[in-house]
Amino acid sequence: MQNCPVSSSSSPSTLATLRSDVCAGIVVFLVALPLCLGIATASGVEPFAGLVSGIIGGLVVALLSGSHLSVSGPAAGLVVIVVSAIASLGSFSAFLTAVLLSGALQFGFGMLRAGRFAAYVPTSVIKGMLAAIGILLIVKQLPLAAGITPGGTTGSALWSTPFGKVSLAAALVTLASLGLLFGWETRALRRFGAVRALPAPLAVVLLGIGVTLLLDAVAPGIALPPERRVALPELASLGALAHAISLPDFAQIANPAVWRVALTLAIVASLETLLSLEAVEQIDPKGRTAPPDRELKAQGVGNALAGVVGRLPLTAVIVRSSANVDAGAQSRWSAVIHGVLLLISVFALTSVINRIPLACLAAILIHTGYKLTKPRLFLSVAREGRERFVPFAATVVGVLATDLLIGIAIGIAVSFVLSLRANVQRTLTFAHRDDHYLLSFRKDISFLGKVQLKHCLKQVPNGATLIVDASRADFIDPDIREAVETFAREAPRRGIVFERKHWPEPARR
Repeated sequence: MQNCPVSSSSSPSTLATLRSDVCAGIVVFLVALPLCLGIATASGVEPFAGLVSGIIGGLVVALLSGSHLSVSGPAAGLVVIVVSAIASLGSFSAFLTAVLLSGALQFGFGMLRAGRFAAYVPTSVIKGMLAAIGILLIVKQLPLAAGITPGGTTGSALWSTPFGKVSLAAALVTLASLGLLFGWETRALRRFGAVRALPAPLAVVLLGIGVTLLLDAVAPGIALPPERRVALPELASLGALAHAISLPDFAQIANPAVWRVALTLAIVASLETLLSLEAVEQIDPKGRTAPPDRELKAQGVGNALAGVVGRLPLTAVIVRSSANVDAGAQSRWSAVIHGVLLLISVFALTSVINRIPLACLAAILIHTGYKLTKPRLFLSVAREGRERFVPFAATVVGVLATDLLIGIAIGIAVSFVLSLRANVQRTLTFAHRDDHYLLSFRKDISFLGKVQLKHCLKQVPNGATLIVDASRADFIDPDIREAVETFAREAPRRGIVFERKHWPEPARR
């Protein structure tokens, strides 16, 4: 993707950087439009809901956020939660209540300065969560990508399979879209300026629109039916937009299931936002940072608003944010401009958008899911050792077998147990030569090291010499002290020469 020109002024003002931000905002809009539509379709809600969430991300979150380059909107990582939540809660209005509450929880996280706690979540668990989301995303999009229709559907371009009737046109559009998406980043295509300038999702959407127009004109018998295309409502004014708003069911606030969904959304959306924020800081040419707690509060306001107006939850998203950076954005105004363009598209581009095949959007999300769960990711984590791979695998299996929140909890629990085990095993070293024994404390030691300590002390025979070296420890747990003191009192009776080196004084209160 080609960068927009950047002003050479040493201290650029908003006016001086506006050209770069407008150019970047247009690029991000072109990337966000198909993603908003695809994520909404994958979530089982109307495409309009995805666009409005993108508008909120651009016009509300971007202005409240402290990040200069981060872009927010509906996220593929939340699709799995949305689908299962709507099914379990039984209604979209109940789900909207959960979205509203998740926004309030996120705002509370920001007020409590909880942004720093995300750093304590093991990287292997986060990678496992994203990999599991990628797998679920692919699996859930396969029926739509294949154009599978209900068994009773008739048509000359349908193939009967054990899974239902398959639309030949939809399947071919999906294959062509996937081929375009995977080939777009290859060196062979990146040599062309048009390829570098055009976002891959937009290229897929243009391909789909072209196929739709061609089949409608030349072969209407095999053209995709309206139910296999995007269906945005025709809006003539802002008043019509207000009438399209769905309200949450506030009576569901007392429902524990709603609160569980809200907590899941708040935690996963916050993690994804903070990960995206960190990634954007690393690729920002100016090396600017953003306060994570302010970002959580901005996301909280955005999600609360999304719940009130009946739209999808949103997060800061790395795909749109990295496109923003690559396009030469200088400030948050590029994200605002992308939100304005999404708003305009709701009124001005409806007829064009409604020609996009759903198979194209499914292909975009399958490609997104693949990037989250590449086989190379599993191999790279496995090479990092058991301490990394086991929590990663436990998180993937936990998410696939249960849900995101429980899967993350399983991954964190496994990480804690492995860390605890490694901590205990590596606290002490025990060596001997002839009848001289050396017991060294490699670091501070808690009561968890008592079992290993007693095991070492039992190996010291009568008449031997034991030196306990605590030079590397600033703190020794009272249980450890008691065990050593007990051994020291018994040593003379057994003829053991006992010596302590650098034994720290007990902590005084």
